[in-house]
Amino acid sequence: MSRRIRTTAYLFATLAVAGTLTACGGDPLDSGSDSDSDGGTIVVGSANFPESELLMEMYAQALEAEGVKVETKPNIGSREVYMEAFKSGDIDLLPEYNGALLAYLKPDGVPDDVSAPEDVYEALQDVLPEGSETLPQSEAEDKDTLTVSKETAEKYSLTSIEDLAPVAKDLSLGGAPEFKERYQGLVGLDEVYGVTFKEFKPLDAGGPLTTGALAKGDIDVANVFSTDSAIPANGWVSLEDPENLFLSQNVVPLIRSEALSSDAETALNAVSEALTTANLTEALAKVQVDKADPATVAKEFLADNGVS
Repeated sequence: MSRRIRTTAYLFATLAVAGTLTACGGDPLDSGSDSDSDGGTIVVGSANFPESELLMEMYAQALEAEGVKVETKPNIGSREVYMEAFKSGDIDLLPEYNGALLAYLKPDGVPDDVSAPEDVYEALQDVLPEGSETLPQSEAEDKDTLTVSKETAEKYSLTSIEDLAPVAKDLSLGGAPEFKERYQGLVGLDEVYGVTFKEFKPLDAGGPLTTGALAKGDIDVANVFSTDSAIPANGWVSLEDPENLFLSQNVVPLIRSEALSSDAETALNAVSEALTTANLTEALAKVQVDKADPATVAKEFLADNGVS
């Protein structure tokens, strides 16, 4: 098995100025060593939420099993941050979500007829950063949701995002800071559904700050991901999205073309073929609920699914 370098990253704020990283404890993209992506080493990064780190570990361990040298850089930050690192060559490989990535790369808006997984994947190919590509997407999907407590759903008769339009003026929404500026966020909620909240509280990307705030009643509506184990555990209600503001979000490897070897392609395709929404949700629960180490959960997942 090949040697792995793991760079421990601190959570850090999103871009204050484009291209500038503000970190709690230094630049998380600095490994503190002379290692880089030269010499056949693939640098695998993740966003700053548990599922992304779990997927990063799955990719990294599958690559190692194929004899590929790997360096991991977890918890880089939001998409606005880690995509700059990817474009600059500091990161070679990322677990991505087809719809969210497409929306990010098309800030002027995604065509109305693009919502199904295959349509989103096809549209994504036209806007990928130069020198990069996506491998076949997995069946596993983890969509953005607007989620409320059972009590809030019953009080306001909420089953769909469109039901929020007449009552959002009395409600607070919590989510990642960048949700405020994203089209797949407050901008699109207003434009597509006519939903404007009384207050937006910047918290984290579907992590413990957001779920904790909803559980405590500090917010009325939370932007969390559909595979989050907190939803069924608390009996929360994820509101339907009839206008498909939140596009399909199939997990897909995004990789720099120069880093893609046949061994790497074999490894990553094997992970994608193994992933389903059900088994990803189950694996994520081990991290979020049981507090298991993502690397350990990834190792078990790959072994159980015959990947390594």
